[in-house]
Order: sequence, then structure tokens, then C-alpha cells
Amino acid sequence: MTNIHQHYTFIKILTGSDLSKRRMPAMTLESDKKGPVVWLTGCMHGDEIGGTVIIHEVFKRLKKSLLKGKVHAFPLMNPFGFEAISRNIVLSKEDLNRSFPGNENGTLAERIASKILSLILQTKPDLVIDLHNDWNKSIPYAVLDRSDNERVDQKILEIAGASGMIQIEETDRIHSTLTYNLIRNNVPAFVLELGESFIINEKNIEIGIRSIWNILEHLKMVENTEAPYRYPSLEHLPDHPLQYSALPLSSSSGIVRFLKKPGDLVSKGAKLAKVCNAFGKQVELITALSDGIVLGHTDNALAYPGSPVMAFGLTSKK
Repeated sequence: MTNIHQHYTFIKILTGSDLSKRRMPAMTLESDKKGPVVWLTGCMHGDEIGGTVIIHEVFKRLKKSLLKGKVHAFPLMNPFGFEAISRNIVLSKEDLNRSFPGNENGTLAERIASKILSLILQTKPDLVIDLHNDWNKSIPYAVLDRSDNERVDQKILEIAGASGMIQIEETDRIHSTLTYNLIRNNVPAFVLELGESFIINEKNIEIGIRSIWNILEHLKMVENTEAPYRYPSLEHLPDHPLQYSALPLSSSSGIVRFLKKPGDLVSKGAKLAKVCNAFGKQVELITALSDGIVLGHTDNALAYPGSPVMAFGLTSKK
């Protein structure tokens, strides 16, 4: 029988002016059998709380079923943003996921980022999954950073493929994210985008749990007692990662009326949305530039010249 050891603690962030201590929770479950080291990270953005709940639920299950290895987690990396229901660190108005690799003598976000990255790297992880939320009307999907490290890229493709999620390749290199800086340190890492922000969507929570369980089973860290999760449209999509796109943008101002919903497969030229003026007259018809799948809708009904309307995973390679 495998023995599983639990360790929950806090990492100090700062001491407030009233001498209160601000801390970040950290969680670890360890089997007495050696195996992979996996990290789960959540609530990088304070309004994206779904990942925190997924970590809680995954750990509840792992307490009884971890076969080997270690699973670490930072379930609430941005407590400042969470308490203010804000994407950013409210004290410094910084985006934590644009502050890596960090600087222990830098801004508040850079100091927190430096601590997060260094603590993760100290454990010599085999995998890091960073949990995020997307637009309110969006489907779950995996986001893969572009890299020049072929070995790490292949490992990311293998593990992301086991997740059962649609895989979306990030087309822009953002050098200041957690996942990019982990990959630079030869650690396989990717993002799971799990639907809407601000609230707990139980359907997306369950998808996130099942997807992570797929991955842990692939690593032989757990057994799966149910059919592995697989996104319903996956069989209709190519087996290579899709390209992310927020095009076309609106060219007009007005009210957006969506004609396609998240998860719909669309062909080039398909009618996606219309923009109407204050009298209800259609002033623009937005059509698809390429074949793909609709990942999500913008969070509001306002359109203006240059505003994004939808996000897509494009099925054709560039």
C-alpha cells in the first residue's frame, strides 16, 4: 500500500503597514514511491478563481489515489487581486503573469514572480500546469507556448495531447509569463484555459479535474476509474495544435449580435456576427477569414473600430 504525505503551508509575500502578514498558500502531496514531480498553479489573475477550486478538488482525490511522485500547488498566487476581484495585483496595478522571471529587488509583482519561479525550479519539476480562465463565453482549451527547445516542445505536445483538450499554439512569444520562463529553464509547462472568470462554473471545474486526471494517469501517477475526458469536437479537428487568432476585428461601432457560438466549427467566409447601430440597422457583417473553431466571444456587446469580437483556433497551419 502506498503512503501519501500531506504538507500545507504559507509563503510570505510581505508585511503590511499594520504589521499583518500577507501570504501565499502552498500545497504538497507526496507518495513514498518515487515518480514525477508535477506542479499546479492557480489564480495568477485575481478574477480567475476556477483553477483554485480545481486544485482543491484534485488534491482531495489525490489524498486517496496518488500512486507515486509528488504534486505541488500554488492555489492562490494573487491573493491581492482575488480579494479585490481584479485581474492585477491591486497594490501596484501590475499583471503578475507579465512579471516573470521576476526580480527579488524589483516591483511587487516582480518580487512575487521571482519567489514563485525559484520555488518551483527548486523542486526540479517534470511538468507545470498553469490554470487560467478566459472570456465569459469561452470553451476550455490548452495553450502551448512556442519554444526553440525541441525536446521540451515534444514533451509538452505529448502531455497536452493526453489532456483531452483542444491544443492552441500561442502565436506571439510573451517572454514575461510563467510558462515561457519555465520552458526557458527546460521545464515542460503549458496553460489550461477553463472557461469564464469571476465565478465558479461547475461544468468547467469538472472538465479541468478530468483533464488533469488524464495527464496524471498518462504519467502513471494515478489510475483512471472512468473513461478519459476528451473534448467533444476533437475528432473533427486536425491532430496538430491549432493557431490562435482574434481576427477579424470589428471595423464599425455598435452592438454585436453573435451568429456563431463558442465550440462551433466554422469555414472560411462563414457569417460570425453582425454589428448594428443605435436604430438596429446592420452596419457590418463579420465573416471568418479561415477555417477553425470558435474559442470564445468577447465579454461585452460593444463593438468599435479595431475591437476583437471572437477568438478562434485556426485549423490550417501557417
